[in-house]
Amino acid sequence: MEASGRRLLIAIVFLCLALIIGVVGYQLVEGWSLFDSLYMTVITLATVGYGETHPLSPTGRVFTMFLIIIGVGVLTYGLTAVTTFVVEGALADIIGRRRMEAGITKLKDHVIVCGIGETGRHIAEEFLKIRVPFIVIDKDAETIKHMRKIGPFLFIEGDASDDEVLLQARIQHARGLVTTIPHDRDNVFVILTARGLNPGLRIVTRLIEEEARAKLQKAGADAIVSTNFIGGLRMASEMVRPTVVSFLDKMLRAATADVRVSEAKIPSGSRLIGKTLGEAGIYEKTALTVISIARDDSFELNPSPDSRLKEGDGLIVCCSAEQLKKLVDCIAV
Repeated sequence: MEASGRRLLIAIVFLCLALIIGVVGYQLVEGWSLFDSLYMTVITLATVGYGETHPLSPTGRVFTMFLIIIGVGVLTYGLTAVTTFVVEGALADIIGRRRMEAGITKLKDHVIVCGIGETGRHIAEEFLKIRVPFIVIDKDAETIKHMRKIGPFLFIEGDASDDEVLLQARIQHARGLVTTIPHDRDNVFVILTARGLNPGLRIVTRLIEEEARAKLQKAGADAIVSTNFIGGLRMASEMVRPTVVSFLDKMLRAATADVRVSEAKIPSGSRLIGKTLGEAGIYEKTALTVISIARDDSFELNPSPDSRLKEGDGLIVCCSAEQLKKLVDCIAV
């Protein structure tokens, strides 16, 4: 599209130059008025054959022949540029839509991100880094187009509180939904709709006004994140433990690294159930150190090798996406 757009711009510039040359030429050669010169230039460049505005001198006829040759070349180039621009744009849209539809139909165990504003953009960037399959829903086509600069992602232009839009995003097959719409009431509608379509969905929502927390909980949100609260904690941490904050920033914001604090749950039937952390041999198999075990809404920090593992335990580690895959394989059935 950029190349065809450049050719179209060049064609317009050439056409303008030809008009200027024709008008100035007729004024100098024939001494005509500005309007007569412009009229003669237009009909000459267009090769419509309406005849001469005024009788031409021999020099004027030579100039007219020269202008006709220029006009044919400019119009041919312009027509080609316009055709290329339209055809390439149409083809690109058709191919893009088909690829998007094909990608959406394959979605499974993905996350639906409702709203791709500033908060949604950071979520999408993080999902791209850690390779979490996701799809974005937003009403504003221009916002989606602008945010696509962060990388390729699937999207639907529409209202996230509409049943049909969520069904198109394959909400029945999704594992989670994040809603970051700027108004709490809109987030409530999205949560109510999503919960009705997929009762087992994990839903995380943004909180704007603290008074809306109870409504979001009643609507069915599993987790509520207040950007004001998180921002306040971050500022306090910057003051009292800047080195820790700097480490976390480097880990989370590195452009190429995908190292994150992640969790892997021990599934039913896992061969590690009943074994101690030392007997499980997680470090030997994955080179990962378990920094905490999440169990029954509590955390065992820095667990000892004698800590016994149970079904449903969440092993919290600091790892890359590849290391997390090895851990999941290690604790599998």
